[in-house]
Amino acid sequence: MADVSYKRHIAKTITWRVVGTIDTIILSWIITGDPLAGLKIGFAEVTTKSVLYYLHERVWYKINLSKDGVLLESRKRHIAKTITWRFIGTIDTMTLAWIISGNPLSALQIGFAEVVTKMILYYLHERVWYNIDFGLSKRNNK
Repeated sequence: MADVSYKRHIAKTITWRVVGTIDTIILSWIITGDPLAGLKIGFAEVTTKSVLYYLHERVWYKINLSKDGVLLESRKRHIAKTITWRFIGTIDTMTLAWIISGNPLSALQIGFAEVVTKMILYYLHERVWYNIDFGLSKRNNK
């Protein structure tokens, strides 16, 4: 199993948060019709999502999905991580959107729109990071 450093998880957290925040701002703006609401929702997520994403990365790192001692860094693992992260992220987004916009329907619309956009973006983010060696002392295979 490749040794994964905390630096790698922090770097993944930051890059994903940038992508995720931009997506949230755009979707929130389109759905609410209010660019300020989009910015507020997007920037409110920066803290909550960064903490939640980092914890999600650490949990997945500790989940031993291996075969003969070799960590399975496969598309199946990335799909599973995508689904678990999207569930957590959607609940967080809908909660923040409801609090900030005061409109539960807008919060649901933003949350459901993000399910599609964020799952695609997250999967692509995982695939890019799978091909980056930053924070790895060694890699068994790709």
